[in-house]
Amino acid sequence: MRKILYFVAALVVMAGIASMSSCKKDKAEVAKVNQDSIDNLALTDSLATIRAEKDTLAALMMEVSDGMNQILDMQNQMSVENLNSDSPDKKIQLRNNILAIQQGIVEQKQRVAQLEKRLKQSTNYSDAMKKQIASLKQQLDHQESIINSLTAQLQAAHVTIKNLNTKVDSLNTENAHVTSAYNSASARAQEETQRANNLVNEMNVCYYVVGSKKELKRQKIIETGFLKKTRVMEGDFTQSYFTKADKRTLNRIALHSKKAEIMSRHPSGSYVIEDEGGQKVLKITNPSRFWELSNYLVVKIK
Repeated sequence: MRKILYFVAALVVMAGIASMSSCKKDKAEVAKVNQDSIDNLALTDSLATIRAEKDTLAALMMEVSDGMNQILDMQNQMSVENLNSDSPDKKIQLRNNILAIQQGIVEQKQRVAQLEKRLKQSTNYSDAMKKQIASLKQQLDHQESIINSLTAQLQAAHVTIKNLNTKVDSLNTENAHVTSAYNSASARAQEETQRANNLVNEMNVCYYVVGSKKELKRQKIIETGFLKKTRVMEGDFTQSYFTKADKRTLNRIALHSKKAEIMSRHPSGSYVIEDEGGQKVLKITNPSRFWELSNYLVVKIK
């Protein structure tokens, strides 16, 4: 009986040992699986980081390439001929484009510096990446150099244009002075012409009156008496009774009478008195001679 008990106890101990051995083995396998998972996750993160950095590099290279194309287009626009012929609005647009590209270059340089710093701190900084970073830096430096040159050209063009504007302003001022002087001289000439015209008009003013003997005596234009020679306008005659006219245009006076006699002094041969429809008409045939002795014409009618 005692032998049986020993045998059973031995079996129990052996089973326990086997169970403990199996548990230890399972724990080791679990630990190994966990470590493999951690390693896989770390590898995945590393690959993701590498891809992200490569994508960042590629994007930067694309941006720098696009920026270079913009600069080349701007170089073509900023030829000497275009700068001299372009409007002020066009030059302002060019200046704004240059400022935008300058700001873009600064930002791209900052991003390249940050990326380079991250790469140097990691184990993913391969020779290929180093070359790409160096190429980006070189391209950005080259772009910055071109932009500085374009800025200098634009400033030089602005100075030239400013100088031209100054000359134009000076010419405009001088022209204004000349125009003012011309206008003053023209005004003076017009005044002189007007005075001359007025003088000529005054020299060609003439006066005539047509009236009966009674009317003419009443206006003191003629003076007569018994056995006394008729005198014309030797006293204080009535000036307003005369009609004012122009010697150059007065060549015909309708007398509205069947009989007429000129009382004032006018050379014979410089006029005629004719009948028209039973009425007398005075026609001045030679105005310069007719008015050379007197500017007043007195005609007595019956």
